[in-house]
Amino acid sequence: MAMVKLIGLFALVCISASAFSEESKVVRIGIEPSYPPFSYKTSDGGTAGFDYDMGNALCAEMKVKCVWVEQEFDGLIPSLKVRKIDAILSSMLITSERLKSVDFTQQYYRSMPARLVMKQGSVINDPLVDLKGKKVGVQQGTTNDRFASDVLVPSGVEVVRYGSQGQLFLDLVAGRLNAGLADIVNIYEGFLNTDAGKGYTVVGPDFDDPKYFGDGNGIAVRKGDKAMQEQFNSAIAAVNANGTCKRLQEKYFKFEVCAR
Repeated sequence: MAMVKLIGLFALVCISASAFSEESKVVRIGIEPSYPPFSYKTSDGGTAGFDYDMGNALCAEMKVKCVWVEQEFDGLIPSLKVRKIDAILSSMLITSERLKSVDFTQQYYRSMPARLVMKQGSVINDPLVDLKGKKVGVQQGTTNDRFASDVLVPSGVEVVRYGSQGQLFLDLVAGRLNAGLADIVNIYEGFLNTDAGKGYTVVGPDFDDPKYFGDGNGIAVRKGDKAMQEQFNSAIAAVNANGTCKRLQEKYFKFEVCAR
């Protein structure tokens, strides 16, 4: 009887160890799929984009299975902190403010400046003067949101926050906004190069102050998770060295984005 119990206990331990081993090969990655061409939903309900393809390539290098968890951008860091996800790969800029809450890998692509998008014919020489009393849309929880809150709001600009860039562009076309503030790539790929963007253009200066717009785009991991951080860093180095990042760059862009 004792021998049977012992064998049963041994089997249970083996099963548990096996389950743990399998679980350790899964990485749950948070993404907000409404940021083309970096991440977006396809017509058949799937997910695509540079971020999505890059994440799958990194997981292949790490020999783990990517499990993608979709949610709005401003909920990604809270989900990471409470362990609903293991990493964030969603065009997140590396900023000093975010580094208080999470750790980042090295950048996997270089950040692009933010710009204003408005109706053609609009002229913005000094945003702090020319936008006073006007409504400017930003995506909630982004560096654009923080910049707008710290810099535009004190100058008398009314900042309107949205859960996604797509919602922002819809309200711009509907006339509920005077301008939108977004990443230059997303403005072109997600709006100006579409039928909805006809009659609109980018105006004003580049917004690229590192205090707000960071030092490139990295993968966020939990504070102190050195193992995950190092795994991703090694994989990022590998996809840059073997040409994977360049192939993805050529698939989605007409300019260079891969980190140097």
